[in-house]
Amino acid sequence: MKRLPIPDDVTGEEIDADVRQELMSLPKTLAEDVARNLVMVAKLLDEDAEQAYGYSRVALRLASRVAAVREAAGFASYATARYSEALAEFRAARRMTGSVELWPVMADCERGMGRPERALAMAGEPEVQKLDKAGQVEMRLVAAGARKDMGQAEAAVVTLQSPELASNSVQPWTARLRYAYADALLDVGREAEAREWFAKALEADQGGTTNASDRLAELDGVEFTDVLADVEEAEDVKDAEDAVIEDADEAKEDEAKEEAAEAADEKDGEKPVEGGDAR
Repeated sequence: MKRLPIPDDVTGEEIDADVRQELMSLPKTLAEDVARNLVMVAKLLDEDAEQAYGYSRVALRLASRVAAVREAAGFASYATARYSEALAEFRAARRMTGSVELWPVMADCERGMGRPERALAMAGEPEVQKLDKAGQVEMRLVAAGARKDMGQAEAAVVTLQSPELASNSVQPWTARLRYAYADALLDVGREAEAREWFAKALEADQGGTTNASDRLAELDGVEFTDVLADVEEAEDVKDAEDAVIEDADEAKEDEAKEEAAEAADEKDGEKPVEGGDAR
C-alpha cells in the first residue's frame, strides 16, 4: 500500500475523543497509523482538499469498518466534488452508526450529482425531524439550493424563511443562512432587500465564512483594485524588459566577437608565406 508522508509532530493524539474511542477496536499500531492519517485529512481539508483526499484513501484502506474513517473519506470526497464517492461513504457511515447527522450533506451530494429533486425529497423525510437545530438549518439551505437548481427561484426564497432567519440571536449558522437568503432575494430582483440581508449576514459573520462584504460592495457599485496583482504584473513587465535588454546585450557581444574573429582571420591571410617558391 502506498503511504503518504506525515510530519513527525503529527502523533494521532490530536483527534477527537469520540474518534479515538472508535479506533480502540483496532490493534494499537494500526490505530495510531489510522489516527495520524485522519489528522492529516482534518488539517488539509480546507487548504488542500486533494491532498486530504489522498490521506483519506490511505485511512480507508487501513480501516474501512470504522465509521469515523468512512465519514472522513466522505468529506474529503465531497470537498473534491467526488459526489458519488462521498454519498457512498456517508451512507456507509450512517449504516454503521444509525445517526442522521449526515443527512443534509448526503442530500447535497444528490445536488452535486445533478439530482436536485432527490435532495428536495430528502428534505421532506422523517430523518429531518431528528436533526438538531444546526442540522435542520443545513437541510433548509440544501433544499433552497435544490429549488434554485430546478429554476424555482421564488420557492427558494420561501424555503429559507424560518424562525431561525428571523431571530436576532447569532448562531454558528446565522451568517450562512442570512447570506443564502440575500442571494435568493437578489435572484428574484429584490435588490434593496438583498442588500439589507447581506449587511445582516456581514454583522453575523465573525469567522469570515461568507463574502458578504464583497457582495455589498458590488451592489453599491464599488470596484476593488487588486494591488498585489498590479504589483505582480508590473514586476512581470519589468522582468520581460530586462530579459529583452539582456538578450540584446548578449547579441551585441556575440556580434563583436564574430567581427573580431573575422578581422583576425583576414589579418592572418595577408601575411607572406615564408619559404615559398618565388618563381
